[in-house]
Formats: sequence, structure tokens, C-alpha cells
Amino acid sequence: MNKLLSKKEGFTLIELMIVVAIIGILAAIAIPAFVNYVKRSKTSEAGTNLKGLFTGAAAYYDAEHWPQGVPVPGAVVAASSHCTPGSIGPSRPLAALDDAKVVVNWELAALLPYKEFSFAPQDGLYYAYTVTDVTPAGACGVAPLTASVYTFSAEGNLDGDALTSRFEMAAATNADNALYRQPGIFEVSPLE
Repeated sequence: MNKLLSKKEGFTLIELMIVVAIIGILAAIAIPAFVNYVKRSKTSEAGTNLKGLFTGAAAYYDAEHWPQGVPVPGAVVAASSHCTPGSIGPSRPLAALDDAKVVVNWELAALLPYKEFSFAPQDGLYYAYTVTDVTPAGACGVAPLTASVYTFSAEGNLDGDALTSRFEMAAATNADNALYRQPGIFEVSPLE
């Protein structure tokens, strides 16, 4: 009876080492997968905002623009349509791209043209957005079937290294002189 009471049960050192090795293997597999998952979730910002820029550009393109003020009664006037406001520089300095979100001050003079596209996200951004207008700046009366009117791009650095990711979407006019976009978004090193 004394032998039964003195017998101690527990895990041996080998059993504990096997458990630690299994946990290490699972962590080695899970951590890189989690990091890629986080990067993929951050890249969704670029696609969403590029589509938002296109939507705003299409609305601006179809709107009537009248910069002359109130016309004299009886004067024959015509509003301009199918206008583009010109190219817009990056929404944040490209030299400052890193893996942190930046809240952009959309009231800066260089960024005011983004308001023409109703684009001014209040949340922080991982990417710098640029609009390249192929037509002459502030042109109105863009013709139907223009092969390229805009290129919208997003550039970011999700892991803080020297390599950046880039997303681009192009827009042109169709036979009805409506702005349309390419079916997909061109990606260069999306996860760096």
C-alpha cells in the first residue's frame, strides 16, 4: 500500500519537449500566414479608394461647370461639360511612405482638387493617392472614345522596407462620352 501512495505521476521531460516542438512548428507556420493576412487586409484600402476616386471623377466629368458667374439677362450662354480638373499630386509625400496610417489634411492647397472628386477620407491612409489627367488641365468638352482620360494610382509601403506596392486603375470615355474604368486594378508588388 505504501508503494501505491508514493508513486508520482506527471510528464517526462521528453514529453514536454515534444509539446514545445509542436507549438514551435505551429507558430512558425501561423505567424507568416497571419502577417500576410494583415497585409492583404491593408491592401483592400487601395482598391476601395481607387474605385471611390473613379466614382467622383465620373460625377465631375458628367456635371455642368459654369465658372463665369451670373450671366447677363438675354445673353446666350452654354455650360461646359465633360470636364477634367487636371492632375493631382500625391495625397501624402511619397518619401514618407511607411507602414503606419497617416491622417491627411485635405484642406492643404495642393490637395483641394481631391474635393472635386468628393474624395477626402477622414480615416488614416496607408497609401498615397495620385490622379494623372491625360487631357490638358481643366479641359472641357472631352470627346467620346478618348483612349485614356485618367490614371488613378495608390502607392504604399506596408512593411517599412525599401520596396513599395503600387495599384493603378485607368479610365477612358466610351461612345456615349461617359467615363468608364478598366475592369480590374493593375497591381505591382501588392504584398511587397
